[in-house]
Amino acid sequence: MQKKTLNRLLTFLIAVSASLHSYANEPSQGGESQEARKKEVSEYVKHHNLDTHDFGLYSYTDDHGEEHHVGFPLPIILWTDGLHVFSSSKFHHGQEVVESNGKYFAMDTHTYKIYETDASGQLHYGEDGHHVENAKPLDLSITKSVFMIFVVSLMLFLIFSSLAKSYAKNASIPSGVGRFFEPIVLYIRDDIAIPNIGETKYKKYMPYLLTVFFFVWFLNIFGLTPLGINVTGNIAITTALALITFLLTNLTGTKDYWLHIFDPLGSSMPWIAKIPLYIILIPIEVLGIFIKPFSLLIRLYANMQAGHIVLGSLLGLIYIFQNWIAGPLSFGLSFAISLIELLVALLQAYIFTMLSALYFGFASETHDHADAHEGEVQHL
Repeated sequence: MQKKTLNRLLTFLIAVSASLHSYANEPSQGGESQEARKKEVSEYVKHHNLDTHDFGLYSYTDDHGEEHHVGFPLPIILWTDGLHVFSSSKFHHGQEVVESNGKYFAMDTHTYKIYETDASGQLHYGEDGHHVENAKPLDLSITKSVFMIFVVSLMLFLIFSSLAKSYAKNASIPSGVGRFFEPIVLYIRDDIAIPNIGETKYKKYMPYLLTVFFFVWFLNIFGLTPLGINVTGNIAITTALALITFLLTNLTGTKDYWLHIFDPLGSSMPWIAKIPLYIILIPIEVLGIFIKPFSLLIRLYANMQAGHIVLGSLLGLIYIFQNWIAGPLSFGLSFAISLIELLVALLQAYIFTMLSALYFGFASETHDHADAHEGEVQHL
């Protein structure tokens, strides 16, 4: 019985594989080959993960072949020989040249970056065909990612202002939406901050820990919507968050924290005996100062970017193969991955907050450095 079931399953999988393979180079009803569809899907997935200067909701092509974009423009703020401020709608999605105070600007439609040009709007590409050699102005624009950062920041302000007011009015009992967020706040305090930092010093780090947890979580959730918002998949954003953790860790570090880095063996050994060891130990400890925030930014960036690429690619299989087998399979896999991504969105916020609290605990630790190391040596 088991053999028959296994044989049927193998037969089905072979049939599925053969069916998908039969579409390898077969053109669709519109005459478009699978290779062209693959390229189109790849470009769309890349575009979906890029930060843009307008907030596009979706686009469509009408019966006359004209492409229409639905969304709203954002302000462009550039600095090159003066300030240049105008609406992103003037670029017409990278198709037009914009003149501002005697300067001309064009947008690269592949990377959505803005460059200086002449009146013709010509962009000069290098030998690789991708690198633009035109001068690049200082871009301070409100991009889609920056817009969403403002939106999430406003949401956090309103939510926690409401929570604080409900505490004040109802004798420290939350009401409304605060009932949902209070257990999370208490969990971060009791299970993340206090165990890793200590009961005497955790309070000064709590505002940051709460902010970074909900900030990353909300942005991750928005990233799973069809709006093309991939803020935490932008390495510049994760770098900024990791840099804040790095600065807080090292600016609030105690004397014992720095002694552990530059004098890891303490007084357990004479200096003459420690010098050969310190040639190796101190560079490793100093390198660890920078590896910790680097691991924070890479972990968050890579996980969220990879999730978006996988989801976009799975959904793109429906368009690439265009048959009754690939469609349901791709949709089912996409739905399953989406559920996993909901967990990942929360998990990455938790990991970033937990590791930040752990680093703060290392920085705020105080103890008798000499006695501690002597105890370690005796134990060994």
